[in-house]
Amino acid sequence: MKIAPKALALPVMLVLAGAMTGCGVNPVTGRSEVQFVSQSEEIQTGEKQYAPTRQSQGGDLTVLPELTAYVSEVGQKLAAVADRKLPYEFTVLNSSVPNAWALPGGKIAVNRGLLTQLHDEAELAAVLGHEIVHAAARHGAKAQERSVLLQAVVLAGGVAAAASDADPKIVGVAMAGAGVGTQLVQQRFGRDQELEADAYGMRYMQRAGYDPAAAVDLQQTFVKLSAGKDANWLEGLFASHPPSQERVDRNRQLVAQLGARGERGADRFAARVAPLLQLKPAYDRYDQAVAALGKKDYATARRLSAEAARLAPKEGRFAELQGDVDLAERNTRAAQSHYERALALDPGYYGGHLGAGIAAYRNGDRARAEAFLKRSAALLPTAPAALYLGHVARDKGDRQGALALYSAVAKSGGALGQTAAAEVARLQGGAVAP
Repeated sequence: MKIAPKALALPVMLVLAGAMTGCGVNPVTGRSEVQFVSQSEEIQTGEKQYAPTRQSQGGDLTVLPELTAYVSEVGQKLAAVADRKLPYEFTVLNSSVPNAWALPGGKIAVNRGLLTQLHDEAELAAVLGHEIVHAAARHGAKAQERSVLLQAVVLAGGVAAAASDADPKIVGVAMAGAGVGTQLVQQRFGRDQELEADAYGMRYMQRAGYDPAAAVDLQQTFVKLSAGKDANWLEGLFASHPPSQERVDRNRQLVAQLGARGERGADRFAARVAPLLQLKPAYDRYDQAVAALGKKDYATARRLSAEAARLAPKEGRFAELQGDVDLAERNTRAAQSHYERALALDPGYYGGHLGAGIAAYRNGDRARAEAFLKRSAALLPTAPAALYLGHVARDKGDRQGALALYSAVAKSGGALGQTAAAEVARLQGGAVAP
């Protein structure tokens, strides 16, 4: 069914009118502002997007659960003194990229790559306090509101694409990188929002007993790293939270007002992060192996991934990467073994299920492939999972199911999109795929 632009105009105008009249008070700053995303909607968005966004950003660091417990402990101390009570939740993600983010409703994550760069608990509190303010001050919700308004304006102008009659289950296959949560965590906050998060985050630090000067020290480090144009940092925290000397100067002035007093917690932080630092050589080899695999240097990728697995045999990502190398070299039996070991170590990450599903399909085991691929897609919908599920449906004679899956993948573009588009053309033309 196609919807004419004129038919959309009235409801769109009502949305816009409602937006203009939905005034409220910011719970952190106390300033009046337009609000038409309610607190319950914020919380619902965060709860819905938290799990798939964590999957897309590296997955949980399951090999060190005590580290996540520690970060959550520090985060909850800050949440307890925040100006807005939300169901705050904290986790550590298995990614070397130095980053941290917050979803609307108080769902917060910090990457292990950032933790290895901090010096004490107060600096950790500075990171978490900053993210708490982004949630408490509705910065994510404001991004949602801007998005809704932009979409409404586009619809009102009659430029939007027509609605589709496709199965909603298929339309809901959001390919990796296209989810709402990913868009929210990758957004770049404005200058005023970053300054606001710094200022109130430092106040939360002091209320919780931490030295707010740690925030200045951390920002100064960020500015130096930014000036050096460290690529790893530039793709992480700097992308969404750009540092600047202005922020350092503003924060230093605030410390002078607040008074530099409180805990730094260097010894406690060092003790809690020590196990992660012991694993860092293994993760460094893993990152190097991933880079080598991307360059199709399979020998180097194989050697480095094996070294990483030897240094940290309980880390499922390393076994998964060994499977990726084998799969790239078409050693599908060996790949299957590595993927199943990865799943035994970390069954909650989509990557192992995806690799196992692809390997099983190439090994001719359609039933196991389908089970692995469906589990992968349930954790994080991706184009590769949908493509291979399309292959399974096609092989079973489910033409409509295959067409729906291939059509969804075709929209994602790239090599997979081209493959899927070719399958669509073949099925619509009545030809039978080999």
